[in-house]
Amino acid sequence: MNSFPYTELKPDAFAVIRGNENNQRLHGTAYFYKTPFGGTLIEIEVDGLPIINTENQSSFFGMHIHENGNCELPFNKTGEHYNPNSVSHPNHVGDMPPLLGNNGYAYSVFYTERFSVSDIVGRSIVIHDKADDFSSQPSGNSGTKIGCGIINVKEKRLPK
Repeated sequence: MNSFPYTELKPDAFAVIRGNENNQRLHGTAYFYKTPFGGTLIEIEVDGLPIINTENQSSFFGMHIHENGNCELPFNKTGEHYNPNSVSHPNHVGDMPPLLGNNGYAYSVFYTERFSVSDIVGRSIVIHDKADDFSSQPSGNSGTKIGCGIINVKEKRLPK
């Protein structure tokens, strides 16, 4: 028996992420899994991130769930961070850990109890060009929206 129960799970929702005009190589997927103890497990893989820190080629990027599922360029219709409880940043429901990009690639898996999959379907996942500072109001001073994907449940998994 496998001790990690998620190795056989299919995602309950996903988003295909694409870059803006200045980051056309940026692409990736985010998968959202319901868990038996509440909350959501998120798996995200992105390539084509800008290399900002050329000294060691690792950079952090802000990542959030935004209110609206509209990734029309230049991603200015995504709305604010998903924040149904009207709390201060970084306590928005849509606030998530930053992505650590290495040579333009990032892979992350994390768990959150801030939202369930059904709360975020139809919204967008957004990647910003700066690291979230976790204090500036209203959204962490994370800069320009460089990547966006609409969260949906139309298919269970995209082919690689």
